[in-house]
Amino acid sequence: MKEKRKQTPWRDFIKEQASWMSLSSYRWDTFNSRYPQNDRIGWIVSTKEFNDTRMDLTKNGFTYDFSENFFENCQLLWKANYFPNKMHFWKTENCDYADVALNSNNIYLSNTVGQSENVLYSFNIKDSRNILDSMMVFDNCELVYQSSWIIKSFKVFYSRYIVGSSNIWFSSNLNGCQECLFCNNLENKSYCIKNTAYSKDDYIKEKERILFNKNAFLDFYKQLNEEGNNIWSTNVKGEFVLYSENIENWYFSYQVKNWRNVFLVWSSGINENLLDVINAWSLSNANLYGVMWAGNGSDKVFLSMRIIGTNVYYSYFLDNCSYCLGCVGLRNKSFCIFNKEYSQEERYKLADKIFQRMEQDWSLWQFFPWWMNPFYFNDTAAYLIDDTFTKEEVTAEWYLRRDEEIKVDIPTWSEVVKTTELNQYQGFDESGQWQIDPEILKKVIVDEKGNSYRIIKMEYDFLMKYWLPLPELHRLERIKLGFKFK
Repeated sequence: MKEKRKQTPWRDFIKEQASWMSLSSYRWDTFNSRYPQNDRIGWIVSTKEFNDTRMDLTKNGFTYDFSENFFENCQLLWKANYFPNKMHFWKTENCDYADVALNSNNIYLSNTVGQSENVLYSFNIKDSRNILDSMMVFDNCELVYQSSWIIKSFKVFYSRYIVGSSNIWFSSNLNGCQECLFCNNLENKSYCIKNTAYSKDDYIKEKERILFNKNAFLDFYKQLNEEGNNIWSTNVKGEFVLYSENIENWYFSYQVKNWRNVFLVWSSGINENLLDVINAWSLSNANLYGVMWAGNGSDKVFLSMRIIGTNVYYSYFLDNCSYCLGCVGLRNKSFCIFNKEYSQEERYKLADKIFQRMEQDWSLWQFFPWWMNPFYFNDTAAYLIDDTFTKEEVTAEWYLRRDEEIKVDIPTWSEVVKTTELNQYQGFDESGQWQIDPEILKKVIVDEKGNSYRIIKMEYDFLMKYWLPLPELHRLERIKLGFKFK
């Protein structure tokens, strides 16, 4: 029996906020959607239709009803509005099968990707290109495969916690290293195997010999569970906290200052004064509280989700908005309450009245409640981060949970290949060159759990170029490997 993880102070925070980060797609009649069908939100439209009509969402606004509490008003607004099947910000190209994408192109079956290109089966990628089966990769990374927590690095394979390094295989906690294989906890080293330095020629020979053994790849990565070192940081408590100071609690923070309870947060500038924040990134953020996914330049955002803007409270999916309270889906709007536009003076007066009422009924500063959450709990990042949440635990609090498996409609004419049969399509030829039969592009692969997936052309070309084996796990199972931390 699997040992249940001990209750921790941050477990409730994971349940509360990461459960709003859907990582699955649900098949509707005309498109795939980030939302399963349920009665907690209004109707779903395509991303294009949503963006084309988004400026009209103030027409669905309404006057706040003081006979209902704040979150009941929120639910009425959500049910009266339409939502996009995928969340795309600003310019995106060829991202139809990506969710939460910003200024990116050629993104496939990935989530939370900003200013990147050629990203497949990955989660939380920023300012990077040619990234496959990886998570938390950003700040000018390139050519990263089945790795996690990678910063400013090039050609990284089956590794984690890598900073400013290149040509890294099967390693963890490297800083400023080049050409390392099976290494851990090194800084400014080159041509090392198992932390032993080699001459350049000897290293190349030994590396080629080792990498011929493709069978060791996946097994090694599954066992790679080193804790992430904190680098160039002062007064921090957490794991893999970089270029930061005064951080209390949690994992992976990059260039931040004066934070507490933060997870999956990164920035190109310095972020200051954040509390209870998950999955935020930008050039600079400041003064965020209880926020999930705060985007570029967000400031003074409180208890909101998917926000780009300033002075925003209790809102969802706003883009370039300011002084908004309880709003959803708006773009380029100011002084709105529940999607209804007000004058500046009217907005301040009504907002103060609402906050006073919320303070009286003890709902002020509480995050959106579980009964508004439209996602299946076990299809969100919360479950990937901590899979010890039981069905009884989440359903007792009225989170949605999917019991049945998501079945993929495989065309009857498709030929199915089991992962145990993949070696029939890959191997070294007589001249010692790695080959993958292009016929695999026409097959449907089924893993040991019965999950189905395919190999696409961009993925095939990458595997061939770097002599990599065909993946033996479904894409979500591969992402789960990146969430393995102590």
